Amino acid sequence: MKKSFRLQLFFIMIVFAIVIAFTIAFINQKRMTEQLIKNNQFQIEQIEETVKYSLETIDKVYYYFDEDTTLNMRMNMNSLMDLYEENNSFKEWDFQRLKESMGMDIYIINKDNIITHSSLKRDIGMDFDVCCSTLASTLEDRRKTGEFYHDGIDIDQGSGEITKYSYMATKDQKYIIELGYKLQSGMIFNEFNFLKVINELETKYPSIDEINVINIGGIPLGEEKQKGLSADRRQAFNNTLHTGVPSEIEGTWNNKNRTYRYVTYTSKYDEGLTKNKVIEIVYNEHQLESVLQENQKTFLIQLLLISVVTVMLALILSKLVAKPMYMAFHDSLTGLKNRAAFEERLSKELKKSKENTALLMFDLDNFKLINDQLGHDQGDQLLKLIADTVKSSLSGDITAYRLGGDEFALIIPSATNEKSVKIASRILQDLKETFYSQQSLNGLDVTASMGIAITSSDSMEDIESLYRKADRAMYNSKVEGKNQFSFYNNDRNEETNEYWRTIN
Repeated sequence: MKKSFRLQLFFIMIVFAIVIAFTIAFINQKRMTEQLIKNNQFQIEQIEETVKYSLETIDKVYYYFDEDTTLNMRMNMNSLMDLYEENNSFKEWDFQRLKESMGMDIYIINKDNIITHSSLKRDIGMDFDVCCSTLASTLEDRRKTGEFYHDGIDIDQGSGEITKYSYMATKDQKYIIELGYKLQSGMIFNEFNFLKVINELETKYPSIDEINVINIGGIPLGEEKQKGLSADRRQAFNNTLHTGVPSEIEGTWNNKNRTYRYVTYTSKYDEGLTKNKVIEIVYNEHQLESVLQENQKTFLIQLLLISVVTVMLALILSKLVAKPMYMAFHDSLTGLKNRAAFEERLSKELKKSKENTALLMFDLDNFKLINDQLGHDQGDQLLKLIADTVKSSLSGDITAYRLGGDEFALIIPSATNEKSVKIASRILQDLKETFYSQQSLNGLDVTASMGIAITSSDSMEDIESLYRKADRAMYNSKVEGKNQFSFYNNDRNEETNEYWRTIN
């Protein structure tokens, strides 16, 4: 091997070794990064489970130890129903006195699902069809049955306080009477306060900005931290609520880019409207990004050390494998010389200014049909057969090359038109016989189209220009009907792209 080849091989080995080293280091770094991301995600999921457990605990406690509240609500509701039977004019009701005697807020909801009367004046005029469409639909169902319903923990939209609601329709179904009882000041809530757990999680984990437990109306429980949900948050919330599938979106929190995660919570102890809730976790990745940056620094140091070692190994290996690397100049499929050998040989021939050199190029017509209909294995077998056919058709110092795919080339030294025609005709005829002998090709109309370009003693050709001319001539053969060869006409103006064609 020449020293230049060994030098080229040395640089190739360096590049190859560095790429391998980089790939290994990159895969390792990527694996570590993925593990860090998984750990971060696991932390988020653990926080979800903590919030769910806190909600489940308080639901369970209310279910087993707060039957008195439900019983009082039922008794108060029956009293209000009796009052309605005696006097159905709510204008004459003293709602404040009723609230004081019952210890509960009272709401009157008409057929349009609008609060017309209440012990809380701020809620008069609230339209459930507008603010809470899911609740409005449920109210219609409850209106028809006339039964007593009570829900679990919910929120007073006006104050943000945790509240328990109950509902019952009047016998004439004109109204629904709703009772609201504040739970937040009770002993049970203070003992099993899930809002306190949430605050502790927000304080403990720097990556957590905010956690909200949202009811089916899209209202966070507890003290309101914001006014409703934005459009994209509402869409993610609804998607999770209705499908049960967790979802995440990118958004802003206090003018900072954050990720919003939504997961469902379904109570085992609450069969009312408050059975289903959605947990919203707003989190950042600052801590994760900091660890990833440190990991990246380690990766770069490792890469530098590996690169030094690989360069040394490349120097040793390039000396040991120079001869075997000779195969780098040959096509592995067909055994023909490849494009690298083609360009080296053609460059040498073009430097021989005293002799003309011809470049004959051809590819297969309809070769794509073979791969599509018969498979790539059959296509490879055909390429091997073509290579054998071309080699058997040649003699002397004419060499065949496979440039890639189904594209082949021949370099003809000391070329003339007559010599080129003779060679092209012989190859076309031999290929035709080869195609005909392959029964699997019947009906696919596989042929070869050739293009020939010849240098002249007074022209300065390079590889690219000669290749381009032969390629143009080959294209002309295809245009003129395929299964033929064409010469590039050197005597005509190149801008006209005209050719002289010899019909096989």
